Amino acid sequence: MSSVTVSPATVSSVVELAQQLVRQPSRGGVDAYGPVLGVIEEWLAARSLPHRRLRDGDGETVGLLVEIAGGRPGPWWALDACVDTAPYGDTAKWTFPPASGDVRDGWLLGRGAADSKLAAAVFCHIAAGIAPRAHACAGGLAVLLDVDEHTGNFGGARAYLADPAAVRPAGVIIGYPGIDDVVVGGRGLWRATISVHAPSGHSGSSRPVTGAISRAAHLVRLLDAAELPGPDGSGFPLGPKLTVTAFHGGEGFSVTPDRVDINVDVRTTPSFDASSAEALVRQAVAELDTALAVDVPTTVTEVAAWPSFRLREHEQPAAALLSAAREAGLDVRAKTAGPSNIGNLLAGHGIPATAGFGVPYEGLHGIDERASLAELPTVYAVHEQAILSLLDAHRPTR
Repeated sequence: MSSVTVSPATVSSVVELAQQLVRQPSRGGVDAYGPVLGVIEEWLAARSLPHRRLRDGDGETVGLLVEIAGGRPGPWWALDACVDTAPYGDTAKWTFPPASGDVRDGWLLGRGAADSKLAAAVFCHIAAGIAPRAHACAGGLAVLLDVDEHTGNFGGARAYLADPAAVRPAGVIIGYPGIDDVVVGGRGLWRATISVHAPSGHSGSSRPVTGAISRAAHLVRLLDAAELPGPDGSGFPLGPKLTVTAFHGGEGFSVTPDRVDINVDVRTTPSFDASSAEALVRQAVAELDTALAVDVPTTVTEVAAWPSFRLREHEQPAAALLSAAREAGLDVRAKTAGPSNIGNLLAGHGIPATAGFGVPYEGLHGIDERASLAELPTVYAVHEQAILSLLDAHRPTR
């Protein structure tokens, strides 16, 4: 069993901070982030923990960074939890207010309870516990509390990596929830907007015209029918996946548009990477322009590309987190996730990361989001022991 135990007072304090965070609406791209970060800043300042805001190239606040230097040389490690959230969706379908923050029957209620304000509260408390004995640690600990994550921009993580004053971490533990697995990998992505053209015209014209919408629909059929490989046997357990996620063009009834834009999302793997995804999409585009030729060729504009990643169980920080979880008596497995996440962004910078181990949850990004508190002491102890191990620190029982 884990040699780190967590007092009821610490657990109560974690829940109290998480409740305050959930009660501050912080939907990505919708709400201002100042209030939710202000709650954390007040908590950190009361405990004299060094912290500062991170800003993007436009000067907008995109995160908060806590930095605790150890007393001996060594690598730095980071804990990362987002404190912005997904939108609420149809609030009429919620059985409690999305910004509730109440505890009911052992569950913390509200948007962000699971993803990832409870983890943010845990990481702040771990930092506060380590700070008084930082002299015994090698390297240092950073806690990144990022916003602009649910927009897909990952602004906080980008600002952290671009900050010349921040020490580059040797690895990152991301506080996504779920207690059955330690997520050690994820598919990457390649995203593009495809612009399909055709002459515009009147829908009542006697002249037959294959419009941009018809051409775009033909392209969607080609993309849906494209053959993708399965897992390649290299140890990465998932195959690639292609999805058409948006279709924009036209208005009204009497005019056929001259342009339709399609968004394509391809989830990539080590053997089917961004270049493979682009080649497949461009092949479908070439087939379209040959079968239904027009004067203006179809264009493909890349929007984003992140690599897939997967840590082996002996690689850090996966090894420390898996070991701590198993010492705590949990039967966890190392998992590669289908969705992409901040771990992919970090992988593009050569920084290894785990992308999930936390409390059980329900309603993530959906209706009635809530996080279970029964497992919170174990989840806290696992993360703290993993960090103490990475920092080569003594591990006193609390």
